[in-house]
Amino acid sequence: MLSSLWHTLNTALAPYGSSALELVGFVFGVAAVWLMMRQHIAAWPVGLVNVALYAVLFTRAGLYSDAALQVVYVALSAYGWWHWRRGDRVTRAELPVTRTPPREAWLAASVALLVWVTLATITSQLPGTSLPWLDAALVAGSLSTQWLAARKRLENWACWIVLDTVYVGLFVYKQLLLTALLYAVFTALAVRGHVLWSRALRTAA
Repeated sequence: MLSSLWHTLNTALAPYGSSALELVGFVFGVAAVWLMMRQHIAAWPVGLVNVALYAVLFTRAGLYSDAALQVVYVALSAYGWWHWRRGDRVTRAELPVTRTPPREAWLAASVALLVWVTLATITSQLPGTSLPWLDAALVAGSLSTQWLAARKRLENWACWIVLDTVYVGLFVYKQLLLTALLYAVFTALAVRGHVLWSRALRTAA
């Protein structure tokens, strides 16, 4: 029955350049970001499902840097899940929203730069790769931003707004239209997430 439904979805979505895999990834992606916006710990396991689905989708599209990113997301999601569950080490309360310390911001930027150059250099040599330098730049930025989210830093939302906006253009170019729509939704949710987390930060002050 499940395989029949999957086939039906693929047939229905094919004229629009989409697939059942992309649709299910879309649903889990929106759910994960909505939960993250609400500071709900379920964002992490839901996000893991989204990650697995998009690892396959991006590999099929030749976006190898983004496919590799999904693998790293597994580790970052596991860390975020553990870190949020552990809470504040001092008060044992729920992990609060905080601003990114300058040293941590520099570290995130430095790691992003290193990953960008390294990944782009490697993937540009692979057959079938598409837009390796842009793809790698978005991946590098996403890695650092996901780490900030795992640390519950407010600035992660501003980074996501920029990254997701660029991703919309990339996926339109690659004709992954449902994924482009997903990232447009991500952008809107990131704006809302920034508002909600800023409010939480002011309330805690």
